[in-house]
Amino acid sequence: MSSESVGGICGAIVAAIVLAVAVVFGPIGQYGKPPKPAKVEPAPSAMAPAAPAPRGPVIREVPNQ
Repeated sequence: MSSESVGGICGAIVAAIVLAVAVVFGPIGQYGKPPKPAKVEPAPSAMAPAAPAPRGPVIREVPNQ
């Protein structure tokens, strides 16, 4: 056997192993995974009082003396 045929056989073995590992572990990325569930936040109840709006600084007019 020449070194080229030995290299070809070793290459075929390595390629077969890589293909088998790829089949076992499945596709890489999001394609092979189930979609993540979306977070659903409960809607605020109509009977619940709304939170007061945040107030800014109070500015008072000072008369000129």
